[in-house]
Formats: sequence, C-alpha cells, structure tokens
Amino acid sequence: MSEQRFADGLRYRIEIPSVEGPRVLEAVLEEAERRAVPVRRVSQGSGVMMLTDGEIGEMAQLGADAGVEVSLFLGPRGAWDAGGQSFATPAVGGVARGLAGIEDSISEVRRGVALGIRSFLVADLGVLARLGAMRAAREVPASLILKTSVLLPCANPATARTLEELGATTINVATDLSPEALGEVRAVCSAPLDVYVEVPEDQGGFVRFYEVPEMIRRAAPMYVKLGVRNAPSIYPSGIHLEDVAVKLGRERVRRAELVLRLLRERAPEFVEGRGADRPADLGIPEP
Repeated sequence: MSEQRFADGLRYRIEIPSVEGPRVLEAVLEEAERRAVPVRRVSQGSGVMMLTDGEIGEMAQLGADAGVEVSLFLGPRGAWDAGGQSFATPAVGGVARGLAGIEDSISEVRRGVALGIRSFLVADLGVLARLGAMRAAREVPASLILKTSVLLPCANPATARTLEELGATTINVATDLSPEALGEVRAVCSAPLDVYVEVPEDQGGFVRFYEVPEMIRRAAPMYVKLGVRNAPSIYPSGIHLEDVAVKLGRERVRRAELVLRLLRERAPEFVEGRGADRPADLGIPEP
C-alpha cells in the first residue's frame, strides 16, 4: 500500500481530459458542481497553437476562479506534421521533429505562461528535458507543471524514474498496467501518476472502474482520469466540433461520478473530499 500523498494529503484527484476550449471548460465545471464531482485538473489535447490568446486567457481565468489546474498540450507533433512515419505507427504521434519542433514547443510554453497557464502536456522526451532544464534555471516559473502525455507512455519503474529525473511533475502511465505494475512504478518515484480508468479507443478502450480502489491503494497519489470509450476523435478541435466536445466533457464528469459511487461502495476508507483550495502541487492558472 502506498503511503505517498498529494501536497494536501489526498490519495487521488479527478482529471477530466479533452477539455478543448473555454466553452467545454465551462460545461465541465458546471457539470462537476451539479454532480458533486471534485474535479481538480482538466487537460486539453489539441495544443496551445489551436487556441487564440483570448481563449487561453478565458480558460486561465475559469481555472483560477475554480481552483482547477488547466493543462494544455504542446501542439507540434509527429501525427500532424509533414512527416509520414505516423501513418505507419502511432508510436511517433507525439514527437517533436527536428530542432524546429523543439523550439516550436518551447515557444508554446512561453506563450501559455504569459497568458497565465501553469501546466503543460509534453509528448516528446527531448522537449521534456529542455523544459526541465529551463525550469531548474528559472527561465520558466519554478512551479510549472510538466505533465507527460499518454503519447509518451510509461510502462515500467525505470522509465518512470528517468522521466522524473528529466523534469516530469506528473507521469501518464501506459493504459494497460495492472494495479501491481502501478505499485512497482510508485515504489521508485514520487511524481503523481496519471491513470486512465476509462481509456479512449485509440489507446486501448479499457473500462477499469472496478480496479480503481486497488489502483489507489498501490499507486497513490494518482490522478483518476476519465476518457470515454465509443466516442469520436475531436483532435484538433474547434468551433466545428464544439457541441460534441461539450457533450463529451459533460459525459466524462458523469463517468467520474460513477467511479466515485463505486469507490464509496467498495472502498469507503478511500472516500475523500476536494482537498485544499490551492495546494502547492497543483498547476492552477495565474492570469
């Protein structure tokens, strides 16, 4: 059983992914309040480059007002650029190709930070190393959250240790790890683990609600992350997909309510509240 905890003493927090803009974030926050689901982090997958300054600023303000971390993906990636390898294997979908790819990713962080964002999703190992060094040198805020993406999956303890050494603040693990394997990862690193308990189909499509108590027992502190199986891809998102993105955001909160109900039934000793308003380890925006 893991004895590690978040800064405010919690074992787990709820994360809602694919929150692709301010209208989706508004819907998620409204649904979370209605269903009494303590959402503490939202993440976005289309990238900083797919949001206007006004949209980023609005998301930063919404997150700050609600005490919720807003994590934005770094947009440049192998799946979207002119390279062809991603057509053969999705394993390169998150890479930053060449020096230009790295510099483009760094520029997205600088832009996001200037607009108040304090958390970024990183899918490339070199970009992670550069940002970790920049944070250590105080070229970006010392409190900056570097969240590894599911496109940079961690499936074993040695990888977890390496990612943490390079600067990862929280680590997205491979979507198919057993609770026992999650415990092995936890034994070698202190970074919270981001664990999909319902997995998008392009990452496996698993629905693992009944495993959540044992995951928490072995892997705390962890983010309980709700994707939605049997849902359309919305990346890159925009106004043309906003209605779908809003409905998916609301459904992810509903899925979180289902997980919390099971937790109350199966492991009432793990039922926790929202935690501190502004814990030191949460990348709440600073607009």
